[in-house]
Amino acid sequence: MKNPAPTPPLGPAPEHFPAPWASDWGEDPYGLWQSLTYRSVRQAFRWLPSGRFLMGSPKNEHDRLDDELQHEVILTRGFWLAETACPQALWQAVMGQNPSVFKGERRPVESVSWNEVQDFIERINGTVPELEARLPTEAEWEYACRAGTTTPFSFGEDITTDQANYNGNYPYRGNQKGQYREKTVEVASLPANPWGLYEMHGNVWEWCQDWYGDYPEGPTVDPTGPKTGERRVLRGGSWIFHGRDARSAYRFDGGPGYRNGDFGFRLALGPELRQDKQAGQGKGGAGQTAREAPGGGEKRGRAGPAA
Repeated sequence: MKNPAPTPPLGPAPEHFPAPWASDWGEDPYGLWQSLTYRSVRQAFRWLPSGRFLMGSPKNEHDRLDDELQHEVILTRGFWLAETACPQALWQAVMGQNPSVFKGERRPVESVSWNEVQDFIERINGTVPELEARLPTEAEWEYACRAGTTTPFSFGEDITTDQANYNGNYPYRGNQKGQYREKTVEVASLPANPWGLYEMHGNVWEWCQDWYGDYPEGPTVDPTGPKTGERRVLRGGSWIFHGRDARSAYRFDGGPGYRNGDFGFRLALGPELRQDKQAGQGKGGAGQTAREAPGGGEKRGRAGPAA
C-alpha cells in the first residue's frame, strides 16, 4: 500500500502569518506551517483553511457504527492544528509533571483527562500572548484526519501497522495481522497524512472539545456538538484498539474526568467557536442531548480486544 502524496489543502490563507509567537515558519509540499517554541520545546502547527467535507461514514463502510451518520459539514473559517499529538516534553514544560505511563519526551502525553487538558490550555494561553490554543471540535478533527479523502483511512481503504500504531492482532476487515507494539510510539515516527499531520490514526485517542451526542440530519455549518452532555468526544483510535477503531469516522467518548493510558490530545489554534455564534446547522443540530455509545464500552473495545 503506497503512502498518499502530499496534497496541500485548498482555501484562503490565514489573515496573519506568521503569528507573533512563532519561532519559525514556512511553506512545504503540505502547505503553510509555523512553530511555537515553549521553554525550548518545539511544537509545529499546520494551516487548514476553510472547506467542506462529508463527515461520518457511508452505509457500506465495513465495521461502521450507527453513530456515524454521514452528513455534509461546512467549516467557514480556517484553523491551525498541531502536526502531532502533544508530546510529553511540552506537557512537562507547561505543567511541571508528567502523568504518562509510557515515558519519553517525544512520546505523546497520555493518561490525561479532558479537564486536565483544559488546565494545560489555560496555562499555556496565560503565558504565550495571542496563542489562542484550544481543542479542535469533532468536525475540525475529522476534517483534518480525512485530509481530503473519503476512504475509511486517509491512507486508503485499509491500513497497516507500518502506517499506524494499533493492535495488529485485529487488522481491519480481517486482513493480514501486523505488529502489536503494546505501547505508544514517538510522535511523527509514522507516515504523515496528505496534509502533513502525524498519527491521526492510532497511537493515542485524542480529546475533542465537543460533548458526545447524535449527529444532525442534513448539512451543518461550523458544528460544535451538543450544548450539554456527560461524556466528551475522543477520536483516532489507539495502540491498544483494533484497526477498525482507527477509521476516520470512528467515534469514542469518555467522561471529562476520566484518564487512561491511551488518552491524549492535539492542540488547535484560533478563537473558540461558541455555540451561540454558530453560522447555522441542519436538523437536529448541535443542541441535541448527548447519549451513551451504542452497545456500551464493551462493544467499543474498552474492556479489551474482541474478535
